[in-house]
Amino acid sequence: MATYKIDVDHSDIMFKVKHLMISTATGIFKKFDATVEADKGDFSDAKIWFEADIDSIDTKNEQRDTHLKSDDFFNAEKFPKMTFKSTGIEKNGDEYTLKGDLTIRDITRPIKLDVEYNGSTKDPWGFERAGFEVTGKINRKDYGLKWSAVTEAGGLVVDDIVKLQMNVEMVKQSDAPKTEAGKESATATA
Repeated sequence: MATYKIDVDHSDIMFKVKHLMISTATGIFKKFDATVEADKGDFSDAKIWFEADIDSIDTKNEQRDTHLKSDDFFNAEKFPKMTFKSTGIEKNGDEYTLKGDLTIRDITRPIKLDVEYNGSTKDPWGFERAGFEVTGKINRKDYGLKWSAVTEAGGLVVDDIVKLQMNVEMVKQSDAPKTEAGKESATATA
């Protein structure tokens, strides 16, 4: 079975949510980790594990980031990680439906994500890499992110639906460069 680790320098974990129902606020997680294990070269039998550090949330607004880390939303102090573990995958051409369990705070729910496999290649240093685009959406209130406010016109300040978008580059671990400690590293310099 081949194991791939995420290359954090060439991957983005983003979310988008409507603000005041007229614009979209975007955020990222700066610290995350992921592992993919697969026997098949097309990843149709992949097993995926992912986690993001809630404290690394960044929406380009310090006050909003602090609010998101509070108990109104993620409660980063009590629940420092968001995790995903796959439970199945269905392949249709280069597109996949990824099923899994997403845990935010202390709530775990099944979700489906759309995955586009962009292919695999050897980089100039000889490391095998695979690229994926992952999209989906969740209702934040399903995970206990219940804070809400209403505008004078009756619209929500923050929508309940959160769009997920991940651009992911994975590095095959048998190809990964060794660190000084002899452990495999998930990233190569590029």
